[in-house]
Amino acid sequence: MSTPENVSTKPSNFLRQIIESDLASGALAGRRFSGVPGDARQLADAPPDPARIRTRFPPEPNGFLHIGHAKSICLNFGLAADYGGVCHLRLDDTNPEKEDERYVEAIRDAVRWLGFDWVSLGVNHEYFASDSFDFMWRAACALIEHGLAYVDEQSAEDMRRNRGTLTAAGVDSPWRDRPAQESLRRFEEMRSGLHAEGSMVLRARIDMASPNLNLRDPALYRIRFARHHRTGDRWCVYPMYTFAHPIEDALERITHSICTLEFEDQRPFYDWLLQHLAELGLLSPPLPRQYEFARLNLCSVVTSKRKLAQLVEQGHVDGWDDPRLPTIAGLRRRGYTPGAIRLFAERIGVSKSDAWIDYAVLEGALRDDLEPVAARAMAVLDPIPLLLTNWDEVIGAGRLEACSAPVHPHDPERGQRAFQLGPRVWIERGDFALQPPKGFFRLFPGGRVRLKYGYVIECTGATCHADGSVAEVQARLLPDTRSGTPGAAAVKVKGVITWVAAVDAVAAEVRLYDRLFLPDQPEAGGGDWLEGLNPHSRRVVQAWVEPSLRHAPAGTSFQFERHGYFVAERAEQAGGLVFHRTTGLRDGRGG
Repeated sequence: MSTPENVSTKPSNFLRQIIESDLASGALAGRRFSGVPGDARQLADAPPDPARIRTRFPPEPNGFLHIGHAKSICLNFGLAADYGGVCHLRLDDTNPEKEDERYVEAIRDAVRWLGFDWVSLGVNHEYFASDSFDFMWRAACALIEHGLAYVDEQSAEDMRRNRGTLTAAGVDSPWRDRPAQESLRRFEEMRSGLHAEGSMVLRARIDMASPNLNLRDPALYRIRFARHHRTGDRWCVYPMYTFAHPIEDALERITHSICTLEFEDQRPFYDWLLQHLAELGLLSPPLPRQYEFARLNLCSVVTSKRKLAQLVEQGHVDGWDDPRLPTIAGLRRRGYTPGAIRLFAERIGVSKSDAWIDYAVLEGALRDDLEPVAARAMAVLDPIPLLLTNWDEVIGAGRLEACSAPVHPHDPERGQRAFQLGPRVWIERGDFALQPPKGFFRLFPGGRVRLKYGYVIECTGATCHADGSVAEVQARLLPDTRSGTPGAAAVKVKGVITWVAAVDAVAAEVRLYDRLFLPDQPEAGGGDWLEGLNPHSRRVVQAWVEPSLRHAPAGTSFQFERHGYFVAERAEQAGGLVFHRTTGLRDGRGG
């Protein structure tokens, strides 16, 4: 993790400039924090806040986190670490109909997997919106008492119609000027379950003629008869996110509330609410400030949790951790690493302008992270048999040649991996052509190639099936051309192919992935976004891999030479040896 001393080595952005200015000016001085969220009364005798800044990552536990959340995680936790602060993990559980404890666990797991933690100086900074429901109720009642909120009994349709448009002012609700005591009584009735869902809401009383539609008396509370995953049936009224979010920030003593750009128009209400609650003596200054940055728009994926849930529920993918999904769980199963995702977040940076990021940028970060560490191995994904017809004469009947290769070509201390060469080997179907095109430097009748780490061979022919497909390739081995021997350079060849000997090859299922969506922007155009699904986004092949992979630990990444990066499947989800292709060796879509 970074420290305040090495912040200067990080690329600057507008958020860093704001934080540095706030710290230099003393704008954050005088803050108090008791180790738990607190209102003005609780903070009156609290000690000074030991954190220089406080940020928060506030997902709603209604689905699995995705790559867009990963950017926010890296940003919020990273800024806190860089400036001697603390980042809170906050579960914004204000919508009981969609939230579940399994999503809470998935969120915790994703944040920790990315390399971050919300425990600082022995204090666990994991908070739930539901922990503050009592204070939010008290705050709402205070707004009503001071004429800043009222219970509205218009229908949802009337409320939408009377809200007005960007060019026409809204119309006051007939209940807007009802006495405070009457609104308090109705609000208590809402809490007691005496009114139906949708029959009434609590609204802020601001300005129905405001040019910002978010200030035209926004809803603060609604009725929901749904069991909450933490509070059970205690409540049947729940705060709106736009009401709960600023209050949670203030109670947690957040200094910089960093949101995506869609919340920019909500900032005036954020400030209005906190300022009034501070004036009413409920919240303690200095109050948090909200800042917005551009969300991650990644080509060829969708990141709407609603749409991701639809893909899962309708069976277009095999669960939230399907390797084709941009969820953190899916990326992790695909073989993406925490370091790669952090590197990606750093490379794309932070700005206030929306832009589309090519998926190749994410893949490039992954290659850069894996290349120095991934062990090498040979694998044949589309195998055809090759018979070395003169093996017995050159090597000897019944004999095998012991071969070796470095575990990593740039790290000799990691040692060698061992495998055998025999008269029968598997090679890639694409490495042989009966009638080679111009510039084809691999195997064809009369052509020579080197079996990597082995001998130079010369193709003598092939046997084909009735349909013309190749059944077997024949070749003869050239003596004294084994790699690493004095004669290895005696015969010059342009082609080198990978292989696996039939005698010690290990069978494996390999899952090859392409983009889940064909269009770069699946949600553009206003049509049915599901029509953009790629019907060939996953292909399963039966492959042969070298014996060093026989006991490949689950979750371990390898570079299959000439193919790309692959990760071993988790044992509990596969009956045999399974690998997922993470990405190819170069830019471009998989196939």
